[in-house]
Amino acid sequence: MTHLVHLDPLLFEAGDRLGRDEFLARWERMPALRFAELIDGVVYLPSPVSLEHARNDHVLQLWAGLYASRSADVEALSNGTWLMGESAPQPDLALRVRPELGGQSHDAGKYPASAPEFVAEVSGSTRSYDLGPKLSLYAREGVREYLAVLLEERRLEWRVLRNGCFELIPLDNSGIRRSIIFPGLWLDERAFWTKDIPRDPA
Repeated sequence: MTHLVHLDPLLFEAGDRLGRDEFLARWERMPALRFAELIDGVVYLPSPVSLEHARNDHVLQLWAGLYASRSADVEALSNGTWLMGESAPQPDLALRVRPELGGQSHDAGKYPASAPEFVAEVSGSTRSYDLGPKLSLYAREGVREYLAVLLEERRLEWRVLRNGCFELIPLDNSGIRRSIIFPGLWLDERAFWTKDIPRDPA
């Protein structure tokens, strides 16, 4: 009789309560595990990424990467683990002003630390904590803008931090949402959902 041996056992599970240093130390010992987060002491292990999530995440990365490539003081980071207080979230996308140019985040060894200026999350199966514990964490730690891509509702919610609380940025008359803190960063909601991405002429 053949027995399967799991050579890389999980050293934490969803719902476990850990300190940040212990969480990171255990994760370092699980090189095959790519996605995990610690939000206010609770471990979250996202579900496998759906096709819908992957498609919309791809568009977000293109959008943010293009903006960063044209802004010498802005850096785009995808799926990085951030050290925020005693938490370690892993946002789908972050935009930050480069630390050496006055940004509010900094590098702490191999991880970015403190809050980036902008975070985006593609929310399907993770909606409950993207708009719950993570939204609270991002507000408390000083993320200045937070974009949630809500897959089920096919809606974008873009928030700006004012007086310690997030407020929704409304659509303008053209159906566009515009960043308050990053000049020239805007998103056409209809075009986003139809994947109407500008292309270079053939």
